[in-house]
Amino acid sequence: MDDIAADPSHPRYASLLMRHRLEVAAKKGMLAASAMIAHGRGEAFDYLLGERTTASAQRAIRQALASLQSAKKPVLSINGNVAALACDEMLRLADALSCAVEVNIFYRTPERMKAILAHMNERKTVLGVDVPVLGHAPDAQIPGLKGPRAACHSDGILESDTILVPLEDGDRCQALVAMGKEVIVIDLNPLSRSAQQATITIVDELSRALNSMLTLVEVEGEIEADPDYDHEAVLGEGLSEMLNTMKDS
Repeated sequence: MDDIAADPSHPRYASLLMRHRLEVAAKKGMLAASAMIAHGRGEAFDYLLGERTTASAQRAIRQALASLQSAKKPVLSINGNVAALACDEMLRLADALSCAVEVNIFYRTPERMKAILAHMNERKTVLGVDVPVLGHAPDAQIPGLKGPRAACHSDGILESDTILVPLEDGDRCQALVAMGKEVIVIDLNPLSRSAQQATITIVDELSRALNSMLTLVEVEGEIEADPDYDHEAVLGEGLSEMLNTMKDS
């Protein structure tokens, strides 16, 4: 999957690997035209974090995993960039949670959906995980949204009580929260609408955050939620950590 012409010892290897995955996904027809712009914006914020998982992000990761584990019907939502950057991690997390993943994209076309679903099912076979991959036959709508991006599965996103939506669009995040769902976002920009409106926001790079969750599952198993968790305080700490990194550089 990651046939990249770069030495793993290169200081920018992780970043180069993510860019390579986007290039491969673009060739497969999985991405919207704006995908590279969105990724570049995220990289800029990751530079400000020092390309590391901060203490506040780690607290958010623990809280997010605890919420997903205690949910009655968790669902992991996947768009084109998430499928390109962290398909395996999302499938492994869904397998650990015994839940479905659902492909739901902003710029929905039959061609993009076909390409993303084919990629997801291919990786599912390679990983040997039995994870339901939804998105192929949406039969419901997310209230408050218009157009193709409102389409969803009634037995997936619509019925979920807790949903992980990495790299999410602000309008859809708001609509999901309005439905009464616990919405977990992974977003490197603590000032974005999604980050602000979500129930739990992990200010971290996507693959780092997901791998941290997977490690927690492997090492600790069930995670206990922090009853004193403060969403706004954690977001504020994420922003402060960025500012402190800038001062120290």
